[in-house]
Amino acid sequence: MTTKLDLTFFLLLTLLLAPSISRAFSPESPTDRRILVLVDDISIKSSHSIYFKSLTSRGFALDFKLADDPKLALQRYGAYLYDALILFCPSVQHFGGAIDQAAILDFVDSGHDLIIAADTNASDLIREVATECGVEFDEDSSAMVIDHTSYAVSATEGDHTLIATSNFIKSDVILGSKKIEAPVLFNGVGHSLNPANTLISKVLAASPAAYSANPKTKLSIPPSLTGSSISLVSVVQARNNARILITGSLSMFSNRFFRSGVQQAGSATKHEKSGNEQFLTEISKWIFHERGHLKAVNIKHHKAGETDEPSIYRIKDDLEFSVEVYEWSGTSWEPYVADDVQVQFFLMSPYVLKTLSTDKKGLYSTAFKVPDVYGVFQFKVEYERLGYTTLSLSKQIPVRPYKHNEYERFIPAAYPYYGAAFSMMTGFFIFSAVHLYNK
Repeated sequence: MTTKLDLTFFLLLTLLLAPSISRAFSPESPTDRRILVLVDDISIKSSHSIYFKSLTSRGFALDFKLADDPKLALQRYGAYLYDALILFCPSVQHFGGAIDQAAILDFVDSGHDLIIAADTNASDLIREVATECGVEFDEDSSAMVIDHTSYAVSATEGDHTLIATSNFIKSDVILGSKKIEAPVLFNGVGHSLNPANTLISKVLAASPAAYSANPKTKLSIPPSLTGSSISLVSVVQARNNARILITGSLSMFSNRFFRSGVQQAGSATKHEKSGNEQFLTEISKWIFHERGHLKAVNIKHHKAGETDEPSIYRIKDDLEFSVEVYEWSGTSWEPYVADDVQVQFFLMSPYVLKTLSTDKKGLYSTAFKVPDVYGVFQFKVEYERLGYTTLSLSKQIPVRPYKHNEYERFIPAAYPYYGAAFSMMTGFFIFSAVHLYNK
């Protein structure tokens, strides 16, 4: 009886969880997603409401919880309940429930997205999570980014920690095609990137005159972070195509910064509204795969003049290869158009490397001759471009040599040898006849 009750309870719980799990990330619909937002103060929900509304208006379901809630969980019964995580809790010392640093890293390793917003009061926990993601915040917990040339002009002179910058990454995929006219306001902690890490990109950089230090004390030693090496906002695209945004300013997401007018020092132009809203909205579209998300389908290959895919090729066969590539536009899959998609015909190393031509409707194709080498080959498409999800496709096919009865009966290159053999035979008969019958 107890077993039946337990089974009934499990089935009811599964049915209750099904709606939330069914909204999980799907390669066919990348924007139908649930996001967990962890805050250290519930007032952030209202003080940063413009940013949150921009997400909900695009179809995202936000679940707000305190970072130390004892009931927190990212997954249940082996299935993730959320597809993205926003950490707006810079001061949290310990996460509640089943969430910790390892759980967050596993979440990203499973292909899910993450936004980390630190601040001047960032805890060691938040700093460690950011470090695992590839960035290093200034070791001085009291340090802030200071810029005496690119600060935001205000009624009071201040300490020039309110920065107005337009040093954006040059990528329409990440920031959209529409130019961000107004500078972005930033007030917080800077971080550095490892130049050997090719997975991380600096999206918003400080000016060459900026440095990181405690604004309330006089500099006694050179600052550890200076100039354009200071990153204000960075993004990571992992090898599994999970995306991460890291910034040292929670304030830049706030309604106050979104609505604030801005005038950069040294500029006569005063903008009625900062570029924060446009900047963070556009970058969130990239983070949550509304832009720059590619998929490849319908990989086909066959002999020239045929349509059926063979199980094996012969050396020197003429073949045709095609693949369809599409990009998610936020609502539907659209043809992806580029001139740098390539295919390799691979056996230990590429024997053939061809750039695919496109019909601008998503179809990429090419034709080539199978090399005069037999073995087990692969058609490989490896596509890595800044801002786009990585495409890594392969399809295996064996290549055989000629059968004994498929070779040409007479090889043109051997004609000189044929001539030499027959001339020798003819000379032998002539010599024999002369020797036998000459008196």
